[in-house]
Amino acid sequence: QAQLVEPGGGSVEAGGSLTLSCAVTNGINNNDCVGWFRQAPGKEREAVATIYTETSDTYYAESVKGRFTLSRDNTKNTLDLQMNSLKPQDTAMYYCAAGPGVFCFDDDNYKNWSQGAQVTVSS
Repeated sequence: QAQLVEPGGGSVEAGGSLTLSCAVTNGINNNDCVGWFRQAPGKEREAVATIYTETSDTYYAESVKGRFTLSRDNTKNTLDLQMNSLKPQDTAMYYCAAGPGVFCFDDDNYKNWSQGAQVTVSS
């Protein structure tokens, strides 16, 4: 069972950048979904960026396309989310997650979750 540790988060001004990194222990299977989700106060959790490990098919939420980049380092077992041109509406608790599945944008496919990291973007 994968375990995910996500130190960090942070506060930045609008237009700034931040990178979230998640360390995955106990490995990820070759047909798993891994990705980043976020939840803002009063809103439902949403997929931000996900990848299906078997094909490397990557999903980005429309709201972050062109600004966020998901990358996976198999040698270090890390999953990074580079966030550029941050906006106040990106403010949320961010979680990395892993689990078996195909529809990686659906959080029902994820069994293992990090503890979450707060990202705050000020205007």
